[in-house]
Amino acid sequence: MTHIELGQHGEQMATDYLRNDGYQILERNYRYKKLEIDIIATKGEQLIICEVKTRVTAQIGEPYKAVTLNKQRQLIKAADYFIKSKNLFIDVRFDIISIVHNSIRSKIEHIPDAFYPIL
Repeated sequence: MTHIELGQHGEQMATDYLRNDGYQILERNYRYKKLEIDIIATKGEQLIICEVKTRVTAQIGEPYKAVTLNKQRQLIKAADYFIKSKNLFIDVRFDIISIVHNSIRSKIEHIPDAFYPIL
């Protein structure tokens, strides 16, 4: 499995995980300019902006640790554009889904409220 295939597989696993937990998926791979949001969903009265990180091993660290401050800023900027373009008035939450997937195991860790927009 290539790096791109692993990422796509991880995003599908994350989408299935969220749907099974009662989330409604609105968008996948939403793009604003060069920025991308992996999954945009709703649950209850919240809009969920979700970054998915998938690795074959956690040997160098859990996948969620790869969501840097710069990546957080990019997600916030893309989410801001999405919200304004859809004229939404809804609470927003930023989540990370961290996946370790290989021939031995698949481990999904969902981190709600993983980070907050800087005001």
